[in-house]
Amino acid sequence: MPSMDFFKPTPQNVTVRLESSPPGADARTSLGPGCKTPCSVSVPVTENFSVSYTLERFQPATIAVKTSQVSGDFGSPSTVVTDPNPVFAELQPVAPPRKMPSHPPRKRKPKPAAAPADGAPADSGSAFPPPPAR
Repeated sequence: MPSMDFFKPTPQNVTVRLESSPPGADARTSLGPGCKTPCSVSVPVTENFSVSYTLERFQPATIAVKTSQVSGDFGSPSTVVTDPNPVFAELQPVAPPRKMPSHPPRKRKPKPAAAPADGAPADSGSAFPPPPAR
């Protein structure tokens, strides 16, 4: 018996533009195809998908893409629309790691108070005044 597969419509593909700032990111769709931005990929119109962007020294980003079929009128065929198109990602730089000191900070000893020039005893730093001299 002959196969009836020829009655099944062939899956339609749509071309999607992938862009990033900065350019040069690796962009990969959840459906498989990918490229280095800016570029275009052809994906089958089967469902919604996402595009993941990676670039060294930048945080990864993922953008959701919706596909919808717009039916045509009597004289034109239906078309597939992707939203967004182009798919654009603004990649944020990875924060530089905080520099940790190689050793803990040393505690400094307070300097002793210098003796006054008039020969009087140096103030001990006490909150109370010294006792009167006899």
